[in-house]
Amino acid sequence: MSTAAGMLVAQPGRTVAWIVGVLVAISLFGNFYVYDSIGPVADLLQQQRGFSDTQVALLNAIYSLPNVVLILVGGVLVDRFGAARMTLVTAGICALGAALTAFSPGFTGMAAGRLLFGIGAETFNIATLAAVADYFGGRSLALAMGAELAIGRMGSYGADMSPTWFAGAYAQGWQPPLVIAAAIAFSSFVAALAYWWVDRGPRRAGLLPTGNTSAEKFAWRDLLHFGKAYWYLLALCVLWYSVILAFRSTFSIKYFQHAHGLDLAAAGEMNSYVFLAAIFATPAFGWMCDRLGRYAPFLAFGAFLLPVALAVLALTHWSLWVPTALIGVSYSLVPAVMWPLTSRLVAPNRFGTAIGLMWVVQNAGISGANLVAGWLNDRAGASATNPAGYSDMMWFFGLTSVAGCVFALLLWWAAGQRRHELKGAA
Repeated sequence: MSTAAGMLVAQPGRTVAWIVGVLVAISLFGNFYVYDSIGPVADLLQQQRGFSDTQVALLNAIYSLPNVVLILVGGVLVDRFGAARMTLVTAGICALGAALTAFSPGFTGMAAGRLLFGIGAETFNIATLAAVADYFGGRSLALAMGAELAIGRMGSYGADMSPTWFAGAYAQGWQPPLVIAAAIAFSSFVAALAYWWVDRGPRRAGLLPTGNTSAEKFAWRDLLHFGKAYWYLLALCVLWYSVILAFRSTFSIKYFQHAHGLDLAAAGEMNSYVFLAAIFATPAFGWMCDRLGRYAPFLAFGAFLLPVALAVLALTHWSLWVPTALIGVSYSLVPAVMWPLTSRLVAPNRFGTAIGLMWVVQNAGISGANLVAGWLNDRAGASATNPAGYSDMMWFFGLTSVAGCVFALLLWWAAGQRRHELKGAA
């Protein structure tokens, strides 16, 4: 990123830095909210617009499809044009996509809106991380990034809670909740515009880097130099993220309604606790792993909790609090460990390639998992009157998460024993 260009003699003042931090956090909140706005209206889209589960799944899958390619160039665009400018441009693209989704008369227009939102969103996320690094590099950077991502996840929590917070809008049908999401996306754009305006002063004063011509770029030839431990981690990344995001962001609320008899507000609230837990637990787990100097065992434990949670959901009548808590711990623990562990498994000069490839396959996996799950539900006729029709989807998610757990155990065996991790730390 442009933020790593070199050492700076002076930096923007703390007041300006935290103003930028607040503005970026507002933008992230809106971005996360819009991404998760489809799940709460999934049942309404079926009832009122006649959408199939495959179509509902495509509204989230199509978000990830362009990023199979664009994620490779997003960082380069941020390096070339600057974090502030790219945050503004991509926030504008996201707002247009959210508006198109909310106001389109048919499925094709809604899908185009989600595609447009996806084109902007991942590069937007890169740009906001670069913005935080610009202003907090060398001082409270981990705290600032953790706080920004936590507030972003509050946007996902807000989307899940929206049936309770905006009950009147949901009572009017599928469109008003998506109009609210579009309005929140516009507020994200306004915050990005304010950040761009504030950024002009420090940048003109030479207190911020102007670019990084030696930025790490994705290089296919570097794939030949990765060891098997990295490939185990990559397999875990795509399998685990495909399950937890396709289920939690697309189908879980609808599944809670149809298979467990919850109303929309209660289902959204139950789903929201996964992100509410992650807001606080992810930084705590990261701190714990750093203190203990162990990563792979905790990663394996977090990966193990996901198939257990899905089995409890699909095969028992236990309280939904049990699987929700297990998913919450898994969602907090795995990301807290996965990315620091990546830096220990690859050489520093290939870290950009390693992360780039993981994000590529992650987006491809999330798209594929959404489409497969939607197809399975449609084939089995899953609905409120046929809750057993969801069993194929739950088997698919369960077996995929078990495969992810197997790769986590292989990673623990290959590079995660205490002697390996002590050597990696040295």
